[in-house]
Amino acid sequence: MIRDLTFSPLIPLPVLAVLAGIAFVLIVFAAWRGLSGLAFRALAALGVLAALSGPSLKQEMRDPLTDIVFLVVDESASQDLSNRPDQIEAARATLEARITAMPNTELREITLRDAPDNRGTLLMTALSEAMADEPRGRLAGAVLLSDGQLHDVELAPDFPAPVHLMLTGEPQDWDRRLVIESAQSFAILDEEVVLKLRVEDQGAVPNEDATSPLLVSIDGEAPQSFTIPVGRSIEVPLMLPHGGMNVIQFTLPEADGELTTRNNSAMVQINGVRDRLRVLLVSGEPHNGERTWRNLLKSDPSVDLVHFTILRPPSKQDGVPVTELSLIAFPTRELFMEKVEDFDLIIFDRYKLRGILPASYLDNIARYVENGGAVLFAAGPDFASADSIYRSPLARVIPVSPTGRVIEDPYLPRLTDLGARHPVTEGLGGLRFAEDEPAWGRWFRQVELEPNEQGETVMSGLDGRPLLVLDRVGEGRVAVLGSDHAWLWTRGVEGGGPQLELLRRLAHWMMKEPELEEEALTATAEGNTLTITRRSLTEGERSVTVEAPDGTVYVVPMEEIAPGRYVAEVTGGEMGLYRLSEGDQTAVMVLGPSAPREFEETIATGDKLASVIRASGGGTFALSDGVPRLRLVEEGRVAAGRGWFGITPREAYVTQSTRLSPLLPSWIWLVLLAGLSVAAWLREGRR
Repeated sequence: MIRDLTFSPLIPLPVLAVLAGIAFVLIVFAAWRGLSGLAFRALAALGVLAALSGPSLKQEMRDPLTDIVFLVVDESASQDLSNRPDQIEAARATLEARITAMPNTELREITLRDAPDNRGTLLMTALSEAMADEPRGRLAGAVLLSDGQLHDVELAPDFPAPVHLMLTGEPQDWDRRLVIESAQSFAILDEEVVLKLRVEDQGAVPNEDATSPLLVSIDGEAPQSFTIPVGRSIEVPLMLPHGGMNVIQFTLPEADGELTTRNNSAMVQINGVRDRLRVLLVSGEPHNGERTWRNLLKSDPSVDLVHFTILRPPSKQDGVPVTELSLIAFPTRELFMEKVEDFDLIIFDRYKLRGILPASYLDNIARYVENGGAVLFAAGPDFASADSIYRSPLARVIPVSPTGRVIEDPYLPRLTDLGARHPVTEGLGGLRFAEDEPAWGRWFRQVELEPNEQGETVMSGLDGRPLLVLDRVGEGRVAVLGSDHAWLWTRGVEGGGPQLELLRRLAHWMMKEPELEEEALTATAEGNTLTITRRSLTEGERSVTVEAPDGTVYVVPMEEIAPGRYVAEVTGGEMGLYRLSEGDQTAVMVLGPSAPREFEETIATGDKLASVIRASGGGTFALSDGVPRLRLVEEGRVAAGRGWFGITPREAYVTQSTRLSPLLPSWIWLVLLAGLSVAAWLREGRR
């Protein structure tokens, strides 16, 4: 039970203060006049003021509360290195025994692991959350069992008691890591891309090596070895081998005695893109669809277009002398013989043989295709005529042959079963299955074609006749569109259709863009989930073989979500480089950062927490020297010394009941004040 004297004035304090002032003045005046009853008058005045101040006796029944000490145990990934797990277990057991043995003390233990999304060790966040659940007045101290490598020191709370750091690790620990200082997310094909990296040694390095070997591998291929300096930033020039995503892995061989190799690798993903797409458009005669081709190709700022068109064929006899025509001679030989290899795509739009391009020029274009070029034939009635371009050296690369018939009936272009799976036409206009009714408009002309054995028909026209046929010839690609009415979709005839999307995909497939390959295995990573996609023109069940960064190999079944598109997911795997294979297709993908944040800095240090420890009066201790002794320290005193650390008793309590009673009953105050007044009167009356 605790007793305290409290005051509850019966009148407002300002009034009580005024009365006290008046009483003081009167007492001083009485003393100046030398009144004989001064003492009694003064006592009476003080008694009146004391009675008006309402003195009371407060009695409290209190129950004492135990002090709380936090033990935050860091079990993040970096704490698994070397002998740190053994240090943690031994220190945890010792600290638990010593703290719980203290009188009137409770231990709150918090276990901390890696934060999600690669945010590292959130030590101060864990301490703040623990503080929020306990009364501040009961906190007697906090002990952090960690390597000191945290990533939220700026969120350190205002802790009301000493904070101590028990540091894991050994004085001789050292580590080497690879740092990518700058890397581009995309690069131009056939142009050099420069990456900036640095090899960095940390801790007690046993040998100051001036150089270190470096292995560089692209897309999981056999690595190339280089020698680079240690402790200095260097620039590494590279040439991307292909378009699309390129996964580049840099690896440092393991050095003797280093803590971990988890930070010896770094992976960079660079998307290879073309700088400019060079397209040659060869138009046989002006027609409505010619403008559509120009608009499509000129609307893309990355396309360099050269348009070769015949405005005045030799057969035209209008009587105008050639010397009066405002036309310049076109450099046909330079274009079709010397510079043809400079183009990524050649489009023949309703071109027919007129004697303008000799057979040797067309034969050169056929060789261009066989060597890796791309040619698109947009066929009109001319393709079925005696002057058809099919009746030239180009016939050996054209996957269809015209029958000579031109059909002038309305029809609805449709996707074939193969076209529903082919990336050029898959989902065209929102359609995902061949049996879906197309929502686009009709065409009104089609050249009857007979496909060769190697051609792939992805769109059909009237009565299922081939309309769009694709083929690979040698290293190159060829496409034949058996109608010149694709422009009707652009004009919105009968609702129009996805003409621009079709021609864009067609052009990009012919230029071998990776995202439009028929047979492809790709993967994307988001968080800790790896999504694997297999695209194929063949049917059947599929499964992908996955090789994890630690060398574990397992097979994951794939689900067909659309014709020719199979998907599988790998969740919760280890971060690093994954190798994927399905049939003859292979791919690599990086899941998460190649070197997690936990392994960016692995040497134990108290520097990051120095300001927090200093502000609380705590200390930093190396567990390699043993667990320090525990003491009780008064609040405001230094709580750490050589071989010992302290906690501050808080003496907190909870009040169970309170009783308030007057110091004196009212009648006693009345008798006391009356007696003093009478005594003063009698004294002054000399009685």
